[in-house]
Amino acid sequence: MRMSGSVDPEWHDRQPIYRQLRDRMVALILEGSLREGDPLPSVRVVAADHRLNPLTVLKGYQQLVDERLVEKRRGRGMYVSPGARAALLAGERRRFLEEEWPRVLTTIQRLGFSLAQLPTDGPAPMPPAATPHDRDEANGRS
Repeated sequence: MRMSGSVDPEWHDRQPIYRQLRDRMVALILEGSLREGDPLPSVRVVAADHRLNPLTVLKGYQQLVDERLVEKRRGRGMYVSPGARAALLAGERRRFLEEEWPRVLTTIQRLGFSLAQLPTDGPAPMPPAATPHDRDEANGRS
């Protein structure tokens, strides 16, 4: 099994590679590309496909084991643990509400949106751009 889907194959310098690998496996679980009970790609395959040291791959996988998202089966490999996706979703939702939602809410309040103006099923259409005449009327000039 190859790492595919929306997972970017490039590595960056902002984070250790083993951590990026762990995050990519998490993304595959959240997207449903790796389901509960599915085997993870073998350490050797990932190392060869992505030109990584097998110890780097193993360290990334070990983080998943430590988080109980993946289980080792002696002689058979590593498999996505039962409940892994639900645990990840709960964690991502908690993180969103604690870290991102306060910034989103502050922006909503700063821009003066009402609940009725917020989209409920996707991005809202952009309102037409204000014309100079509209700006004059808003500023009390006719």
